Amino acid sequence: MPVFSPTYSFPVQIYYEDTDFSGVVYHPNFLKYFERAREQVIGAQRLRQLWQQQQLGFAVYRTEMFCHEGVEFADIIDVRTRFYFESKYRTVWQQEIWRPQGNKPAVTATIEMVCMDGARRLAMMPAELIVALKADWPAV
Repeated sequence: MPVFSPTYSFPVQIYYEDTDFSGVVYHPNFLKYFERAREQVIGAQRLRQLWQQQQLGFAVYRTEMFCHEGVEFADIIDVRTRFYFESKYRTVWQQEIWRPQGNKPAVTATIEMVCMDGARRLAMMPAELIVALKADWPAV
C-alpha cells in the first residue's frame, strides 16, 4: 500500500476563456489546472533550481482522467492533490477538482510523472528532493 503525502489544496478561478460555447470548462484545461497544482506542491523555485543546477525535470508518463460533472465559467474550484513515490524515478499523483459546495469531485485524475535528465533519459530523483517533499508528511 503506497504512503501518500498530505492533501494539498490549490484554488483556481474559471475564466470565460477556459470554457467552450456552453460555458463549461473545455476538458484539456483540467490538465493545466492539475499541472499548476503539482507545481505548487513541488515549488517553482525548486523546479527551476533542479533544472539549472542538475539538468533534471519531470515529464508526464501516464494520465487517466475522468470527468464526472461539468465545471462552469465563474466557478472557483479547489484542486486537491496528493502523491506518493512509486520508485526513485516515478511519482504517482492523485488529483481531484471540486466545485464550490460540491459533495463529490467533478474531475478525478491519476497522473504518473517520471524524472528525466537534460538528454530526456530516465533519471533518479535527487535524494534531497525526496526528503524536502516528505518534510510535511505525517509520521508513519
